[in-house]
Amino acid sequence: MKLLLVTGVDPWMRSVSTVHRYAAAGRALGHEVAVYGETNPELPGLPFTTDLAGVDLALFIVQIPDDLPDMPYLARLLDGIPRERRIVVDLWGRFNDTIRLDHDFNHLEKLDGHLASDWVEAFKAISGTILQPTLEPLRPDVQPFLFHGFDPDCVAGKSATAREAAAAWREATHEEKPYGFVYVGSNWHRWQQVRRFLEQYAPVRARVGKACLIGWDWAERPGWTIENGIAGIDTDPAFLSELDVDLYQGVRFDEVTGLLGKGRFAPVFHRPLFRHLGYVTNRTFETFCADSLPVLMLPRDFVTAIYGTAALKLVPGDDVAKHLTDALDNPQDYWDAVLQTREHLARHHSFARRFDELERLRSGSAS
Repeated sequence: MKLLLVTGVDPWMRSVSTVHRYAAAGRALGHEVAVYGETNPELPGLPFTTDLAGVDLALFIVQIPDDLPDMPYLARLLDGIPRERRIVVDLWGRFNDTIRLDHDFNHLEKLDGHLASDWVEAFKAISGTILQPTLEPLRPDVQPFLFHGFDPDCVAGKSATAREAAAAWREATHEEKPYGFVYVGSNWHRWQQVRRFLEQYAPVRARVGKACLIGWDWAERPGWTIENGIAGIDTDPAFLSELDVDLYQGVRFDEVTGLLGKGRFAPVFHRPLFRHLGYVTNRTFETFCADSLPVLMLPRDFVTAIYGTAALKLVPGDDVAKHLTDALDNPQDYWDAVLQTREHLARHHSFARRFDELERLRSGSAS
C-alpha cells in the first residue's frame, strides 16, 4: 500500500511520534509511507513527498487548522486523489457538536476562528470516511480507529521477567533515576488533574522522590490565554515551588521515552475532553515503552478496554500515596502488570494491526 499522511509535523508537539511509527512500521511491512510536503531538515527520519501518483490511501490527520494544507496544496490533493481514497482522522473531536467540559473544548471560535459547522463541512468535503481514536464515537457517521499504537521495539530497559524488571528498577541509582515521577506533556487543560495528583503525592514525597513536569506552560499561565480569556491553562507557581517540583519546557518527540525513564513512576493523564470522548493519545501507548512504572489516572472501564485487565493494577484510584508506596514495597507485582500489559498492547495495538485496519478500510471504500 502506498500511504500518504497529510498533516502538520513539528518535532516538539502533537502526533509527530506516531507519524514516525507509521513510517518505520510501513517500511518494515513492505508499504510505502510518506508525509505530504517538502522535506523538513528537523525531521530527517521522515520521508516527504508532493508526488500524488499511485497513492492508495491519503490519511488526513487533523488536530488543529494548520494540519490541513494551505491552498493550492489542498486543492492539488483533492484533485489528484479520488475521494474514495481519502480518509480523515479527527484527533481532537472536531467532527462533533461543540463540547465544553471543565473549561476544555473541541471548538473555540475566538482561538482558531472556526465554528463547529466549519469543521464538519471541511471534513465532509475531504472524505466520506471520518475516523476518531475512540472505541465509541458519538456520531453514527464516524468510525472508530485508534490511530496511535504501541511499538514493542521501542521499549527501554527490557527485562524478560517481572522479577528482573523489579530488581533493576529498585536498584537504579539516583543518577539513573533522579525523580520519583516524571510527567511529559504540555499544560493544556491538565492542571486540575496534575494538581490533585501532586496533592496526594505530597505526603510521601520524601520516600517516592522529587517530581518533574516537562512541557509547555507549567511555570506560569501564558499571556495569550489571559488576553484571549481562555481558562483551563492554569498553574500555581507557589504550590509547585513548595513541593520543589522541577519544571522544564517542551522536549522533542524522540526524547520523551528516555525522560520518562528518569522517574520511577510515569503518570498518564487525559484531558477532560478526551476522557469524555474515550480518546487515546500518543502517550496512552508511549508511556509503556519507558523504563518506569505507569500510573494510569484514567477511568477503569477505559483501562480495561484499551490495556486489558492486568493494567487495573496500575490504576491508583483515590489513594495515590498508598499506590506509590505499595509499588515501592512490592515492585514485582506492578512490573508483572506492566509486562502483561505490554504483551496485550503488542497483540491488540501494534502498528502492524493499524495497517491491517487501514487495509480493511481501503478495501471497504473501494468496494
